[in-house]
Amino acid sequence: MTEINNFIKTIMEKDLEEGRVDYIRTRFPPEPNAYLHIGHARAIVNDFELAKCFGGTTNLRFDDTNPVNEGAQYVDAIIDDLKWLGYTPANVFFGSDYFEKTYERAILLIKKGLAYVDDLTPEQMTEYRGTLTEPGKNSPWRDRSIEENLKLFEEMRAGKYANGEKTLRAKIDMAHPNINMRDPVMYRILHVPHHRQGNKWCIYPMYDFAHPLQDSFEGITHSMCSLEYDNHRILYDWFVEKCEMEHVPHQYEWGRLNITNTIMSKRYLRQLVEGGYVTGYDDPRMPTLVGLRRKGLTPEAIKEFIIYTGLSRINSTTDANDLDNFLREDQKLKATRPMAILNPLKVVIDNYPEGKIEYLDADNNMENPELGKRKIPFGKYLYIEQDDFIEVKPNRKWKRLCLGEEVRLMHAYFIKCESIVKDENGNPIELHCTYDPATKSGSGFEGRKPNGTIHFVEATTAKKAQFNLFEPLVWDETEETKGLDFIERLNKNSWNKVYGFVEESLQDTKPGDHYQFIRQGYYCTDKDSTKDNLIFNRTCSLKSSF
Repeated sequence: MTEINNFIKTIMEKDLEEGRVDYIRTRFPPEPNAYLHIGHARAIVNDFELAKCFGGTTNLRFDDTNPVNEGAQYVDAIIDDLKWLGYTPANVFFGSDYFEKTYERAILLIKKGLAYVDDLTPEQMTEYRGTLTEPGKNSPWRDRSIEENLKLFEEMRAGKYANGEKTLRAKIDMAHPNINMRDPVMYRILHVPHHRQGNKWCIYPMYDFAHPLQDSFEGITHSMCSLEYDNHRILYDWFVEKCEMEHVPHQYEWGRLNITNTIMSKRYLRQLVEGGYVTGYDDPRMPTLVGLRRKGLTPEAIKEFIIYTGLSRINSTTDANDLDNFLREDQKLKATRPMAILNPLKVVIDNYPEGKIEYLDADNNMENPELGKRKIPFGKYLYIEQDDFIEVKPNRKWKRLCLGEEVRLMHAYFIKCESIVKDENGNPIELHCTYDPATKSGSGFEGRKPNGTIHFVEATTAKKAQFNLFEPLVWDETEETKGLDFIERLNKNSWNKVYGFVEESLQDTKPGDHYQFIRQGYYCTDKDSTKDNLIFNRTCSLKSSF
């Protein structure tokens, strides 16, 4: 894999050289309320690879401090995604593991006069908060005594109050120029069962309070997050200092990665699933890791793509085709190259014996002899691609089959089209051809030059197959679509199914197997594929198409 190199790595090198830290420990902290997508992969790869550069470690810590929408199914899916990407965390923790210790730090802040129980409603709190240009004003309950705050906070934990009735807030400065420092909420009341804690708790810490403490508990040295948390770093440091944490972690931010024609919002992805616009989170059109995996993307391609996009202190956008390019690069020497016909046109070899089937040698991958050879059948009845035939050759550049011309069938013989059977609309439905036995592939024949080379499958042994062809699920906003909801920009042609044939060597293919179908593109066997119902997903074409 390409060596990772970015500004965070430079910071880590300097921190080690100057003795600020003597080890590197990072963490990946997903919320267990959704499936991971390609944007999360950026955090995963950088968290793990940067730590690995210095012999460090990375924890997986589930940010399960908000029980709404959290569940064990997401925990299992996230663990499986990391395993698929090739990463094993040093430890698997949960934010809820630290609920008691976090509560104790809240008590400490109350005793220090740095936290208070507030009765403002969410609407009132917004009103009191002020704006970016105007200071906020103090809550009427800001000056409660330490004793009263301790009593009320204990009652909040005991379940005495309803959701939203009270909060615990840090007492900082309602006139602070950074709005995040204007007495942020530390705890809210949620009478919702927790996926691991059950009904033990009805107060839950806010992310800005819990996260820096969790980093400290685990000895994290470099806490990396997206750029939207840049203005939260001052609060991160405040909580670490005022809670008298023994270990002092530091937060570093990088810009978000956007990808053309790709949805990068958990909320929007959930909307697609719940609205029935896709078949589920593992729909091959989805940018979720389970969706990309089903489509045929590989961990190696994803990791190389993430490293290629780099890191910076600004948000950036990259072309979706770049991800396909890394898949092509990863699979060009790994994938076998069988033949598949997506839009079949029947061919009859009139001078070939009826009932005879011969097996010819074919390289599994012409660029990688180590993948060996296979036997492919040849007989009187074949299928070729409809696009590989035209009745009258339009110009000298046409290097496929036409009436009266010869082509080479890949790994087989020269054939010549002698006549055409057409339907009532004049479309070819069957070609009658002859073959030259002297032109067998590998025989050294050099008597004449064919009009190109095309692929085929033998019709009597071929296996029926469904091919899923994908385009982007959503189109980026343009001047014409500006202001439209993203649902209105969904691509109605994002999933097309065509039915054709594959050579018989694929009859035992298994879900997740990768292929480069000759002259067609890169494909992956779908999870729903069976021996009697072969299904292949096009991962990408042989070259960029959008």
